[in-house]
Amino acid sequence: MPRLYAEFRSSLHTSAKVSSVSSPARQDLIVEFEEAVRLAAGSVERVHGSARDLAVAVGRIARGKIAIAEPLDLPTELFSEIRQLPGVTLERSKAELASCDVGITDVFAGVARTGSVCVAVDHDYVGPISLLARLHIAVLSADLIVQRPMDLFQSDRLDGKALHRNFVFITGPSATADMGPLVHGVHGPHRLHVMILE
Repeated sequence: MPRLYAEFRSSLHTSAKVSSVSSPARQDLIVEFEEAVRLAAGSVERVHGSARDLAVAVGRIARGKIAIAEPLDLPTELFSEIRQLPGVTLERSKAELASCDVGITDVFAGVARTGSVCVAVDHDYVGPISLLARLHIAVLSADLIVQRPMDLFQSDRLDGKALHRNFVFITGPSATADMGPLVHGVHGPHRLHVMILE
């Protein structure tokens, strides 16, 4: 396991705060990721890696009923204050999840070249929570951004997670042009908003 990633994983277990390495190369990768997310019709912002700052950022854009998937790769404490926001539902029925306005999940990787986020869909209703709401908020640690999709399938990258997970790439909001002009939100969220934790 690469040294910097090992240090990051260690910090996740001891704190509900995420901090990233601020090397120029890492910053360039984050900027490339942000630009690609916007090109794919998504939105993106950087958020200080604390539970309070994350809740404030979510509170600025989340309206209506909110479903939150239990984080798999981020400390659960990071989502503690989001759970206190008005409109949060703990119900997991299909009808309840389908009626949510906002779905919040963590993601285990971001791809700079495409602006994609990688979501492990078989964990705590992440599939329905990321697909059924009109707005999907994807929470990503800046340290988990790789350059290209193929980087995910190398055992020395991100602890080889992509090799052992059932996951999907999400690139921008759902869109289709099957019946003519491009329409958003037919097979999934109308909006994708990525929060990069620094």
